[in-house]
Amino acid sequence: MLYEQRIRVEMEAWQHKMQRRPSMFDKMSKSVQSRINRVIPQKVHDAITVTIKQMVRGVLFGATYTVPGQQDFASLYDMEEAVLRRVDFYRKTAAAEGGITGAGGILLGLADFPILLSMKLKLLFDIATFYGFDVKDYKERLYLLYIFQLAFSSQEHRRNVYEKITDWKEKSSQLPDDIHGFDWQSFQIEYRDHIDLAKLGQLLPVVGAAVGVVVNYRLITKLGDTAMNAYRMRIL
Repeated sequence: MLYEQRIRVEMEAWQHKMQRRPSMFDKMSKSVQSRINRVIPQKVHDAITVTIKQMVRGVLFGATYTVPGQQDFASLYDMEEAVLRRVDFYRKTAAAEGGITGAGGILLGLADFPILLSMKLKLLFDIATFYGFDVKDYKERLYLLYIFQLAFSSQEHRRNVYEKITDWKEKSSQLPDDIHGFDWQSFQIEYRDHIDLAKLGQLLPVVGAAVGVVVNYRLITKLGDTAMNAYRMRIL
């Protein structure tokens, strides 16, 4: 019970963070990114959207066959310890991959994008399975995409996404029946805007390797924390 009380406090603090209004800095950053996006031709947005859509769909429908088997944990503490170990494994793997691609210049730095994206989605599959949810269920896979957006979006978009996952059992029945109905363009724009500045340094000579290690480590840490609290909302 003490552990449950502790993580409930953590979850409530996280919920408050998800629902807070955008700060002045948040608004300024979003405004700059929006102006940049308006300059980019729509056909470029369309091409990026299709690329990310296909990449994410490939991971979503492929990773279901490589997730760990359902496990019975003696307690909630044991369950979350297993989740934390899995997050730590992916965090260290992503950091090493970021260092290698960052040291390889622009071409390898660009290759980091799809590799890291695949790692993030695979981690979400594993976390969902540890919490006892069946990722072969289409609606559970959509829940993974919402978690992804909570971790990697502007604060305004994050607030909207958070509202979509509250009372998930009821709201999931209102979701589109096919994954093609998902808002892929908003998904890719928010994700790209969120990591653009952080990942830009990875393409620079000399410092690219160090930036790749730190940024990838922090991005996986943030995703793991977001996923744990999102699933705590459903089991507590």
